[in-house]
Amino acid sequence: MAIGWLTVLKMVPWTDVISNAPVVAEGAKKLWKAVAKKAPTTAEDTGFVPGFASDSLEPPSLTSLQMQLLSTEAAVADLRQQMLASSELIKELAEQNTQLIRRVETNRARLVWLVLFTVSLAIYLLVTRT
Repeated sequence: MAIGWLTVLKMVPWTDVISNAPVVAEGAKKLWKAVAKKAPTTAEDTGFVPGFASDSLEPPSLTSLQMQLLSTEAAVADLRQQMLASSELIKELAEQNTQLIRRVETNRARLVWLVLFTVSLAIYLLVTRT
């Protein structure tokens, strides 16, 4: 099972992931700012009257229109809250991704230095032994 994960991790283009991490984080921040500042739209802005069919002979009653309007406004408010929560989650995930990439890059650099140190130590020990 671990071999499958290693194969998948080897197939990831880490240089692309590392180079694009700041771009992803910046895009998530821009999305969060755009969504947070956007004012909620009202039914007056769209001009849409729910429940009024053009092929119907008589228009709906005022109370049914008011009920539809209230339910639509509640649905829009709920969707806006979900959108805010989703964009905040995307922003947090992008920031975590940036931190993870930074740590992976640090560990990669440390591993390179460790390999170089180990190889140089092995060469030193081989040379001094003979």
